[in-house]
Amino acid sequence: MNRELLISLMGLTLATSVATAQESAPPWPAGDERGMANAIGPETWARCAALLSQSSSKVYELSQLRTGTMPLSPFAGPYTPKPLPTGGLPGSTQVFNMDVLNEGANPAQQGTQMDALGHFGYLEGPWDGASPLPSDSARYYGGFTQKDVKPTPESPLLRLGIDKVPPIVTTAVLLDAKRHVGKGLAMKAGDVVTAQHVAEMVEAQGLQKRGILPGDAVYVYTGWSDRWKDPDTEKVYYAMAPGLSYDAVKYLGEKRVVVVALDTPFVDAMAEGQLAGKVGPAPGTPPGFAFASHHHLLTQMGIHLVENAKLDELARDQVWTSCTMILPLREKGSAGSPVRPVAIGVPGR
Repeated sequence: MNRELLISLMGLTLATSVATAQESAPPWPAGDERGMANAIGPETWARCAALLSQSSSKVYELSQLRTGTMPLSPFAGPYTPKPLPTGGLPGSTQVFNMDVLNEGANPAQQGTQMDALGHFGYLEGPWDGASPLPSDSARYYGGFTQKDVKPTPESPLLRLGIDKVPPIVTTAVLLDAKRHVGKGLAMKAGDVVTAQHVAEMVEAQGLQKRGILPGDAVYVYTGWSDRWKDPDTEKVYYAMAPGLSYDAVKYLGEKRVVVVALDTPFVDAMAEGQLAGKVGPAPGTPPGFAFASHHHLLTQMGIHLVENAKLDELARDQVWTSCTMILPLREKGSAGSPVRPVAIGVPGR
């Protein structure tokens, strides 16, 4: 992550100490690295089968097109794909095409992507930004320590890397916050989807009997993706965003969902000026956390995050439940991965 941005954020988040123990231990054995993905299995696949077998089901792409001119995260390096000239094989009638990425690229943190559980950890207390970062004291999901996860600066994630994520094949619930919270308009930067909003959307969308089930993926459509422009000349999309309130992420954690995905860059709400340290986080955010949703979902509950999901078509067709498939790349020790989620469901259901 960009050091200057982190220091700006810290100025408004390091007021008090940080919790050092897991807030609510997930129901998995010690040493677990899959988190809530353990809930995926025959039960979630059977729920998927009912949707896949419908003759009126449609496939929906839930990822943004990846290009060198798409909106780019300020916390990751530049993303500049470069096509190579067409090559040939001497003595052969064949030609081939390839491409490369620029040096310093972080493709796992750009575009539609998934965070590994080891993407975030937490310290015993707030870091002042001036002294050396006490990363040796960091703890992660499942009680893993820095020595367990990333023992040296050059080390990949020895635990909790993206390679530990199984194929995500499960049922998904779409919550249309643009419709119900924004009253048909895209939510504004800094606005939050609360636990009460989640419960209200479940009822308003006719899902009260089903509810949100253990093993579900939850997609939250805020409408912020209306600002995803390519080429990104406005430079607004990554500057701020709506997101989830802390009580909403705790609510979803209690539901034992597998994945939480938003059409925003952070999942956490980010008000205008917050990245520069000019304003603080949303009300209800625990002191010491610039990204409280990341903290609770990744390090406490073992729930994976997907950012920059493309949910407009799913919301347009009111596909409130679907079978979703999310396949991160098996990059050994990586803290994240580009993903291409898809959903299969019946419009109007």
